[in-house]
Parts: sequence; structure tokens; C-alpha cells
Amino acid sequence: MSTTHDPEAQPWRPKAIIFDLLTALLDSWSLWDASTPSGTTAEGHRWRKRYLEITFGAGIYVPYENLVRSSAGDAGLPESAADNLLRDWEKLAPWPEVPDVLRRLRSRGYQLATATNCSKELGHAAAKRVWQGGENAGWDAVMTAEESGFYKPVEKAYQALLTAMDLEACDVLFVAGSAGDVQGATNAGMKVVWHNRIGLAPAGDAKPLREGRTLDNALEDFL
Repeated sequence: MSTTHDPEAQPWRPKAIIFDLLTALLDSWSLWDASTPSGTTAEGHRWRKRYLEITFGAGIYVPYENLVRSSAGDAGLPESAADNLLRDWEKLAPWPEVPDVLRRLRSRGYQLATATNCSKELGHAAAKRVWQGGENAGWDAVMTAEESGFYKPVEKAYQALLTAMDLEACDVLFVAGSAGDVQGATNAGMKVVWHNRIGLAPAGDAKPLREGRTLDNALEDFL
């Protein structure tokens, strides 16, 4: 069976781009590293990976700070590591290319939003850090796990943001930062690209439209 190519066909363009926050946009890995007793990647990455396992397996929302503390304990770290992380939360910073990429996307008319596995207080504080000033400046919507009542990759965590923005999943591109979001956002009906900065292993059978080590590379087809 043959297909006819339509030269007038336009490439798919989403109405909105939704981002994972703490991995796709912010360099949270460095803060996790710095919060450990040794201040090293060896301890920080072990803790951060355990934290991702716990949060993505939590389902219904439980206090975010509890998950930060329990993951530190599971990684063999003292309670002071979690204390340090929560104390220094305002030190979170975006990956270098992020502010420029978001400005470029905004100039092209996309709505921009973020869905994050975080408490309301810490999630909105982190969302503010992406734009380097202003109360969540530049965001059309921010949805935390506490506000939706669910941790990703539960479908209701994504759906809460779609409902808040009055959008259908088919009109959205999701930018994952972790493997769990690639599968979760796909299951929720969204197309996905993966900003895989750290080189995390894939999980599940969902495939992103594109995978890149930088945000601009992952979003190359939409910039």
C-alpha cells in the first residue's frame, strides 16, 4: 500500500510545552551533591537516583520533604544532608541554556508550564528560579504534586495541569528530565522529548520524539 506525500502538510506544532522542573530545567544534581557530607557526585548521585525512584513510585501525594529525608537515609546519608538541601533550596539554578531557550519558545507563541514532583512551597520557589526573578515570571501555569494530589508518573498528575490550562493532551509537548516522565507523559497521551542531561538509562517501552544532552538539542524541532 502506498502513501501520498502532501507538500503542503505542516509539521505538528503544540499549543503548549510542559516541562519537568527539577531535572529538565534546573541543575538539581549539583545541589544534591553539595548537600552531602563529602560534597561529591558519588554520594549526591546515589541519593538523587534513589530520590527519583521513591518519588516516581509514591503515587498519591505524601509530604515531599519526607521523601527527601527517606531517600537520603536509603542512600546511607545522615539526616543533615536533607537539612542542607532544604535549607539551600534557593541556590537551585537553571542549566546554562535554559533562560534563552524559554525566551525563544515564548517568542514563538507557545504556552509554557511546568509539572513537578514537589511540595507547593518548594515547587513554586524552584519554578521562580528558572526565570531568575519575578513570581513565576513567564509561566502560564505551575502544578506541583501537592496541588494535584499525585506524584508523576500517575496520569492524574499530568491531567491536573492540562485541566488547569484547558488543554487536551494531544495539543501538548512534554519535556521530560527523567526516564519516568518519558513513560508517564506518553501514557497520559502527550508527545515527549527527553532532556537527558545526566545520561540516565531509559525505563519502560515509551520512546521520546528526540533525546538530547542539552535542552536546545532536545527541543531542536520546536525552536
